[in-house]
Parts: sequence; C-alpha cells; structure tokens
Amino acid sequence: MTVSERIAARVGRDFGERASEALAALALAETGNQDVERVHAALVLMAEGSVDGLWQAVELSAVDWRDVLMNGGLAAGDWPEVLEREFGPVSGVRS
Repeated sequence: MTVSERIAARVGRDFGERASEALAALALAETGNQDVERVHAALVLMAEGSVDGLWQAVELSAVDWRDVLMNGGLAAGDWPEVLEREFGPVSGVRS
C-alpha cells in the first residue's frame, strides 16, 4: 500500500529514527473502502508520535476502521480540510 508524500513527511517528523517502522505499520492498516490517505492520517494523528501507539491504532483498524477515523479526528465531513491543516497540501505518492 502506498503512503502519500505528505503522510510520509509527517511520519518522518513524528517518529524520527523509527519512521521506517511506522511506515511499515501503516502498510498493514485496514482502510475499508475509504480514502487510504485519510485512514493513514487518522492513524498518525492517533499515535501522537508513539510507534507503539501506532501499532495499537493499526490493530484497531482491523477491528473497525471507522473507530480510527473517529479517534483520529477525520470522521466528519470536514476531513479534507483537517488533513490539509495537519499534513499540508497534496504533493504526490510514495511507495
């Protein structure tokens, strides 16, 4: 699963030297039929820079990805604006 450039950039800032592990965790997330970047963003926001927290959030996504959107603050209709505010403008995709 691909991670957008802006999600990858935030992962680098939030997780530092453990960013590659965080990216690996995101690759395992269940996204349902939702926008993948939206779910990845919610996971990153839920984790608040903790790789252990990210793994817990990824586990939650396997149970119910909707809880991830709620807990990450991206469940409401304004999620595109929240995503842009938290992660910056769209710039591309990273694999």
